[in-house]
Amino acid sequence: MQQAAVTNHSLLPTLPPEFLPLALYTVAATVLIGVLLLAAWWLGAKTTNRNKELPYESGVIPTGSARLAYPVPFYLIAIFFIVFDVEAAFIFAWATAWRELGLAGLIHITFFIVILLLGLVWLWMKGGLDWGPSRERR
Repeated sequence: MQQAAVTNHSLLPTLPPEFLPLALYTVAATVLIGVLLLAAWWLGAKTTNRNKELPYESGVIPTGSARLAYPVPFYLIAIFFIVFDVEAAFIFAWATAWRELGLAGLIHITFFIVILLLGLVWLWMKGGLDWGPSRERR
């Protein structure tokens, strides 16, 4: 009878050698967080009173609403920053590969910039950039 060859393959894939330190670090961090949370719960004060329930801000008991209304131009500036930041990221990515992209890449980035500029012109015409007092409104 012929005997089957015994192979030394396990059902689990072999792990890279960097896995063990990562696993040990993860376990140690999780245990440390658990121990600290348990210690805070166990050692913390369990009594409460009316003074502990009051909000406290730098020694002054707050009055009024905590909500501050930011003016609309603040949000517009934030949106402009995001739009032009993303535009700059795309243009820098195009600039690093402009030789490989050739004329087709130049046409695409030009179309991209023109669309953004048309959006900016439309916003300007609609008055989205008029934040302060102007002579026409007086």
